[in-house]
Amino acid sequence: MKKIYGLIAVVVAVLAFAFYRASTPSKPNAANKAKQVAGPKTVKVGILQLVTHPALDQIHLGVVAGLRSQGYRVGKNLKIDYQNAQADQANLQTMASKFANENEDLMVGIATPAAQSLAKAAAGKTPVILAGITDPVGGGLIKSNQRPGANITGTSGESPLKSHLNLIKQIVPKAKTLGIIYTTSDHGGTYNALKMQKLAQQAGYTVKMYTISTTNDMQTIAGQMVSQVDAVYAPQDNGVASAMKTLVNVANAAKVPVFPAADTMVHDGGLATLAVSQFQLGKVSGIMAANVLKGRKPANYPIEFIRKGIMSVNTTEAKLLGITLPASVLKQAKDKGEIFK
Repeated sequence: MKKIYGLIAVVVAVLAFAFYRASTPSKPNAANKAKQVAGPKTVKVGILQLVTHPALDQIHLGVVAGLRSQGYRVGKNLKIDYQNAQADQANLQTMASKFANENEDLMVGIATPAAQSLAKAAAGKTPVILAGITDPVGGGLIKSNQRPGANITGTSGESPLKSHLNLIKQIVPKAKTLGIIYTTSDHGGTYNALKMQKLAQQAGYTVKMYTISTTNDMQTIAGQMVSQVDAVYAPQDNGVASAMKTLVNVANAAKVPVFPAADTMVHDGGLATLAVSQFQLGKVSGIMAANVLKGRKPANYPIEFIRKGIMSVNTTEAKLLGITLPASVLKQAKDKGEIFK
């Protein structure tokens, strides 16, 4: 009998101990505790922008939106270091080096000079995403659009120049002399200006080319230009975009319409354009950046081209210049584009 009581006592003790263990919260081991404290990994992205103007600002906003659409949110798992060089080459070099020294997970270049500075600082290591770069091959950034090579890929914002020329023909059919203005130090602007020159000459226009070195030159050069041409084409050029309001003011005084390459430049007083959304360019770049952060290799990640443009018109500008916009152009802007008043 004593043996039975002893056995019962042992069983009760075992059950009591098991109940105590089950009801007592377990202490996390070191690995679990570290995991709980660490949470999701925060990636660091450096964004370098050449200068402040509406087109590049829209690209910047698009990049952030693209990253967010793929699950990367500031304050949650993303830290962004945004730097603006304000068109200063020394600033570009300093800021790009800062990103490289701080071991950013990825860098984004907005405008060709910014991308070139990042590419040099990254030295083939940190991934670099191009955001709306015109002619990335000619700019020495990549080997080819299909296989960029090394650590660089992104989007290209090459303008639909033939569409721009057709729009000029539609709106000012009597124009014979076209002025094209661009910045000598802007690779993308020079590239677009020279291509438009060739297309316009083939279409029968007399083309006059004008250049600025800095935005400070715009007042003088624009004054010379508008006295010699029937219409002005302002390509996708950072210097021209930055001085767009000056260009428009001078052109308006001479009643000469300005046809720009970007929708943001129409907002700043250009008459009309059929252009790629700068925000959409940035958003696609942000999505590509997210894919690279998740493991896709830039070397064989083809450059993305955004070619479908939207019609943007400035009806206040048309009224000021005494120009009647074609009904088809207005309808296209109203249905699928933008009308600035």
